[in-house]
Amino acid sequence: MTKRTIHIGLDDTDSTRKGCTTYVAAVLVEKLLKFGIDFTDYPNLIRLNPNVPWKTRGNGALCLRIQHDRASEDKIKETVMSTVEEQSDLQYRGTDPGIVFLGTPRIPREIQVFAKNTITGITNLRDAVKLLGKFNGEACAFKNGRGIIGALAAVGETLQGDHTYEIIAYRTSENYGSKRKVDEASIFEMDKATRPYTFNNVDTEKKRIIITPRGPDPILFGIRGETPDTVKTAFRMVKVLEPVERWVIFRTNQGTDAHLRRVKELNQISSYSPVIAKGTVSKGPRMIRGRHVIFTVRDRNSEVDCAAYEPTGALRGAAKKLIVGDRLEVYGGVRAPSQNNPLTINLEKIRVPKLAQQVVYRNPVCPTCGKRLKSMGLNKGYRCDKCGARYKELTKAEIRVKRELRKGLYITSTRSQRHLTKPYGRYGMEKRHQNVKGLIKEWHFP
Repeated sequence: MTKRTIHIGLDDTDSTRKGCTTYVAAVLVEKLLKFGIDFTDYPNLIRLNPNVPWKTRGNGALCLRIQHDRASEDKIKETVMSTVEEQSDLQYRGTDPGIVFLGTPRIPREIQVFAKNTITGITNLRDAVKLLGKFNGEACAFKNGRGIIGALAAVGETLQGDHTYEIIAYRTSENYGSKRKVDEASIFEMDKATRPYTFNNVDTEKKRIIITPRGPDPILFGIRGETPDTVKTAFRMVKVLEPVERWVIFRTNQGTDAHLRRVKELNQISSYSPVIAKGTVSKGPRMIRGRHVIFTVRDRNSEVDCAAYEPTGALRGAAKKLIVGDRLEVYGGVRAPSQNNPLTINLEKIRVPKLAQQVVYRNPVCPTCGKRLKSMGLNKGYRCDKCGARYKELTKAEIRVKRELRKGLYITSTRSQRHLTKPYGRYGMEKRHQNVKGLIKEWHFP
């Protein structure tokens, strides 16, 4: 019997107090396999625009891509809907789960474009429902159903370009809310052994692990890397000191900069958009409360503030060394203007292609004895304390200062990187038009 293809999208099941949509997907992997289905891809974990104000934590949506017998289709859909209902924090205001079912072997181009727009900007429920109707998709909404937007975006992002993998291990329910129990030394050893084929395991500046979340969600830890085999090998190197309920390997857009959209001019940026923009420093860096650094860039038509916050580490350090005239490419999410603050790009990266020449002016040296002269007052000339000579015609000397800052790319510290931010180690490792050709054995448990 010929099997049918169905893409199942999920989003907005969790809240700040409990739950995780990746966990819902992991539970569904186990349940759906009982219907004799085949997975055509690893579960897709698609991080959406990290700047939208209504996200919970990582703004991740999920897609399960399967083939199944026609006779089991209704049971599959019933299982998905009941599992989402059971696992979602429906009592929490702002948790509005959505499920999408799309039964086409190939994802229509319009849905792919919708996904890209949801990752790089803001889309709406009306357009999502319209697309589902056009392509005979189905949706299940809980409460206001805003999760349908992310669910459709997860279906539409097929990860044909750059992508990475993450293996996520989940806790048993009795340990929810307690400190994660893992051997930290083993994680540093794992990172050293697998780098650069895994990334963002540890914060090298603060010497601490960052693969374990700190909230009440069911995730024990997650390891991100370039291939399924790599993350699985790294997973086995971690010494876990509490029970693991299940684990799954996801294919994902994490660490790819998929959210950033280049704009030609600064006047094209809008609130909540992740952007790449070019400009010249027009107002130098200044410190604000909390040791954050603000500077301003402009192009021929517009001007915008850029913020490097204290946790961004080396990025903030680079921002402090900028001067007026430096040419930059800035990367980050646009914060909406408020009563006290203008439109601002919250920086994830800056690239410095050209540095301005830094000049200081100093009193001239005495032509007679070589000692630095002292000013006698405004427009009154200079005198030499050593030999007593006086000079009315001399002017201050222009001295070029060697810049501390170098041209190049500066990225926020590992501890403050967003899920989508591409770290240094991934530059040069991007994947191009790579399809999944079969899944590795034992890509999930149970």
